[in-house]
Amino acid sequence: MPSNTMGEEGGRPGADAWEPKIIAFICNWCSYVGADLAGTSRLRYPENVRIIRVPCSGRIDPVFVIRSFQRGADGVLISGCHPGDCHYGKGNYYARRRGLMLRKLLEFTGLDPCRIQMSWVSASEGAKWAAIIADMTEQIRELGPVAYADRSHSPLVGGRKGENGGDGDSKELDRSTAVHLPRVKLDVPCESIDTQPSREPASVHDRGR
Repeated sequence: MPSNTMGEEGGRPGADAWEPKIIAFICNWCSYVGADLAGTSRLRYPENVRIIRVPCSGRIDPVFVIRSFQRGADGVLISGCHPGDCHYGKGNYYARRRGLMLRKLLEFTGLDPCRIQMSWVSASEGAKWAAIIADMTEQIRELGPVAYADRSHSPLVGGRKGENGGDGDSKELDRSTAVHLPRVKLDVPCESIDTQPSREPASVHDRGR
């Protein structure tokens, strides 16, 4: 598994120090190899990321992201092959469209949409991976933990103990007040989502038209 090395001013956080917890869903073919290259090259970046390897970024179900926030993540990163380089054709285009949908969903439910980010990292871009993790960690650190201000009215996640009528000052999620999502796929047909950033490359058949 890719290793991550703390910077010179880092060090393992103390028991009472809050540090962002970032879940990274990354594709097996490009981003995972890029993250591994960052580790083998001994590049320094924060230890805040927890990597989950998937066959393709298009395999990332929106429920994975929602569950991550429900279970204590402060940010989620989705990373895959560069557009046009997907080993399965269009998986990263599907991931991009779902990512845009998820950012709007998070904003609607009260979570800052900046808590979910996307990036394209190839197998040779270990330095880029390290920079992405460092930048995202700093952004999430500035946002602070997913606390009452974000969770109070969110149907995705319930309040913490000490909030919404709870007691105590624990950082653990109060399961009695958490809203449990039904176990269904939130898989929206990608063709129904309007995305402007860039067009997919034309197929061989379309080029002659």
